[in-house]
Amino acid sequence: MTHPSWPSPEAIAQLAQQVSPLVRFGTSSWTYPGWTGLIYDKEYPATGAGARMLAEYARWPLFRTVGIDSFFYAPPNAKTLRSYAEALPVGFECVSKVWDRITAHTFANPREQARWGQANPEWLNADLFTNEVVGPLHEHFAGHIGPLVFEFQTIARKNGLTPGEFAGHLDRFFAAIPKDVPYAVEVRNAEFLSPEYFAVLRVHGVAHVFNAWTRMPAIGEQLLLHDSITAPFIVARALLRSGRSYAQAVDAFAPYDHVQDENPTLRADLAALAKAALDRRIPAYILVNNRAEGCAPLTIAAVAHAIRQPR
Repeated sequence: MTHPSWPSPEAIAQLAQQVSPLVRFGTSSWTYPGWTGLIYDKEYPATGAGARMLAEYARWPLFRTVGIDSFFYAPPNAKTLRSYAEALPVGFECVSKVWDRITAHTFANPREQARWGQANPEWLNADLFTNEVVGPLHEHFAGHIGPLVFEFQTIARKNGLTPGEFAGHLDRFFAAIPKDVPYAVEVRNAEFLSPEYFAVLRVHGVAHVFNAWTRMPAIGEQLLLHDSITAPFIVARALLRSGRSYAQAVDAFAPYDHVQDENPTLRADLAALAKAALDRRIPAYILVNNRAEGCAPLTIAAVAHAIRQPR
């Protein structure tokens, strides 16, 4: 069943033709039954249909990338990577999260109850990352590797990690890992947005992820920081409205079939990032989460409309 707010397939196809190939819109994950009729032509089972849904997802004209969030919880395995690679068209690059065993400064995930609050000995382990993350991607997913996102969830100030020390850890890590993959860093500590942080990313050609999240400055504010575009590509992740928790957004917006909280500021910020990429003639990977406004594909359509170049 279609929703009255959904644009027609013809309108989406026409809009996509007016958006530069440098602007690569996508969503954070893709297995949402609420998109049936908008993105998907048929209903899929609750589990086991990820690759089949991905194949249909990639045919929606405005989608030119996708965020693979599941790799945050476990490193990519050969079977999953091969199934995704077979589902995607040639040249369709994915923005994949990096396994949190690499990025978690301390254990704070319900999966690690026995070690809750303890320091993670594998934090920024270059060898573990190279062997368990990059290796399988090269072997089974080589044609679809877009930016790998290191998501650093909030590091409590009681741990005593200063912005300068954090930047130093990143510097040593990126110096020790393969250089043939694009990388991006997403932080959840606003104080880490320091000159040292941006300088380290720039030295290594790593992108800062412009993220809209509960306790981070708006994407537009991040863009105004000095030299915040640090790589020959841009990555953005529109996740949550400032001040709203993930759980609150899930309760408010499911099943994600229409926009429930339009955010003009967020849309303008994403459009500004896209235009910054076009000015520099570099690609922009712009990912939108359902929890940003209620329906990520419709948010993307609105931003695409704002940057379209009528022919």
